[in-house]
Amino acid sequence: MGKETEFVKEIASKEKDFSQWYVDVVRKAELADYTPIKGCMVIKPYGYSLWENMQAGLDKRIKETGHQNAYFPLFIPESLLKREAEHVEGFAPEVAWVTQGGSQKLEERMAVRPTSEAIICSLYSKWVKSWRDLPILLNQWANIVRWEKVTRLFLRTTEFLWQEGHTVHRTAEEAEEETLKILFEVYQDFIEKELAIPVIIGRKTEKEKFAGALHTYTLEALMTDGKVLQAGTSHNLGQNFAKAFNIKYLDEDQQEKYVWQTSWGTTTRLIGALVMVHGDERGLKLPPRVAPIQVIIVPIMFDKTKKEVLEKAEEIKAILKTNFRVEIDARDEYTPGWKFNAWELKGVPLRLEIGPKDLSQGQVVLVRRDSGEKITVKEERLGETVEEWLDKIQENLRAKAKEFLEENIREVSDYNEFKVVIEEKKGLIKAYWCGKGDCEEKIKEETKASIRCIPFEPGENSGTGRCIYCGKESSTLVYFARAY
Repeated sequence: MGKETEFVKEIASKEKDFSQWYVDVVRKAELADYTPIKGCMVIKPYGYSLWENMQAGLDKRIKETGHQNAYFPLFIPESLLKREAEHVEGFAPEVAWVTQGGSQKLEERMAVRPTSEAIICSLYSKWVKSWRDLPILLNQWANIVRWEKVTRLFLRTTEFLWQEGHTVHRTAEEAEEETLKILFEVYQDFIEKELAIPVIIGRKTEKEKFAGALHTYTLEALMTDGKVLQAGTSHNLGQNFAKAFNIKYLDEDQQEKYVWQTSWGTTTRLIGALVMVHGDERGLKLPPRVAPIQVIIVPIMFDKTKKEVLEKAEEIKAILKTNFRVEIDARDEYTPGWKFNAWELKGVPLRLEIGPKDLSQGQVVLVRRDSGEKITVKEERLGETVEEWLDKIQENLRAKAKEFLEENIREVSDYNEFKVVIEEKKGLIKAYWCGKGDCEEKIKEETKASIRCIPFEPGENSGTGRCIYCGKESSTLVYFARAY
């Protein structure tokens, strides 16, 4: 048993060193690894397969809401980026610049896209002429470069993958409707149903909103170390970019008008969220709906019965693979115990064990990754049992994450108590805020907690209280937390 025990010891304790635990799980589960390029990671096949499953779920929802995929250039001329002053100011510290092409110095330096509003708006100004051209509903799957000072695998890297939607509308009402549709029908639906991660939804403050936007709406997820991760954002850009890039259309009343726009995105940091929300001391716990492998078959092999056991394992795989993502671990060089640990680390939802005894009795053993529950199942009931258990695992992961979120939201009315809670208990704090940027900034400086959002929840802002910092009467109840 020595090897099996050592295998799990390779991961730092989640409780004692959450940060190291996270890195160990990401690397040892073979999701990603470091590269010689500072701040850049490689997404390994297992991690990329997970991203592809997530991408498929998001892409389906994006297309079902009427959007089409397109692709825009990686490079953005400086003059375009500078068109919207607030936008360029917000991204300036993170922009990577190209100043030379081959042996020639460029006449104008190019930004490696930190986001695509500038390049896309320059094209919308060419494409939009009449009200008949609207709406434009586009999305692109792309890579992004932001020169981060401090990086962490998936959560914050110099280069990362994402989707970014960019839409154009006739009216303010249409733009707002689009922004909220993406927030609820695409992002919330996907994150809660597929990733089993509950989210808090609301509007960002002026200080926290996207640079150049009219409003930014956000989905905030609580990690098990008490910090919050921004899981996705949807921005109502208003007419700021339309005016900067001269995107106008001739309306039915023959009047020329500026369009209204939105942009929205989510990234590979959702993989990091999966690790931190569902993982435990033994590694990953992946929701079945996005897990690269839903069922791992581990044959228990002895020399005399090895051939028969492997044949039966292959037969079972052939039956299950029509409905599930299933693989066999038939490696001779590792013991069954080592394999059990290895696949638990990778978060595979269900393990299927089959040995000589099972073969003779027409049965298999199923083991759940989330609860460790083990049952013996007759072969004829295997398909329905696998389906039933995968559904239960998905729901159990969601329920546990929701319970953790609810247990770690605390309402506080005293600033001294606020400081104690954010330091010792962490999680989310509900408190009143006067609406002034000065109070928001002071709280952030003194506690490292920022306003994550002004929530949408019915009844959240129906009462009044006093600003947690200055004591001024307020009707704005917000969520504070420390964040990634």
